[in-house]
Amino acid sequence: MVGTSFANLAGYFQTYGVMDFLLPFLLVFVIIFAVLQKTNILGDGKKNFNVVVALVLGLMFVVPHMIGYYPLGYDPVMVLNETLPSISLVAVAAIMLLLLMGIFGADFAASASPLIALAAIVFVVYIFGSALNLWAAPYDVFYWWSAEVTELMIIILVFGLIVWFITKEPGTGKGVDALKDLGKGLGKLVEKK
Repeated sequence: MVGTSFANLAGYFQTYGVMDFLLPFLLVFVIIFAVLQKTNILGDGKKNFNVVVALVLGLMFVVPHMIGYYPLGYDPVMVLNETLPSISLVAVAAIMLLLLMGIFGADFAASASPLIALAAIVFVVYIFGSALNLWAAPYDVFYWWSAEVTELMIIILVFGLIVWFITKEPGTGKGVDALKDLGKGLGKLVEKK
């Protein structure tokens, strides 16, 4: 019964604070330490200072969570635990999309990379905003809005785009040129120099 032992292991992790203390602490510590090492904010060869600053910031991140100091809904450890699975899913989806586009050629994948990066950034912002309850869903604002209305809007939008692509005259699509210019501009933003 391997599945049962892994379920027990996950239960032990939750019981002994690995999920609430150790993993968030390690994540924050490693990210802060890596950024400090890479940017040399504290100066060259100041590895000990970088370790201390990363250690303090990592502990400041998780200790208030452990003692229940943060208000409900604004606990960064809870936000992190809620958002990381979704962000990991976005990262895997973006990588899989780039792999699939690489099948069609490196030029196609390279030209679409900025658009995929922009979409991933939008999803990450949305995921963090949702975890912090910053956005109100349309059905929270309008009493008549439901999941069916959302599905109908998406279907109408997709069919409208299909009809537009089929019926537009060749060479007259200024919208397509604007999208190409937007893609080139985004590509220049993320281009290595």
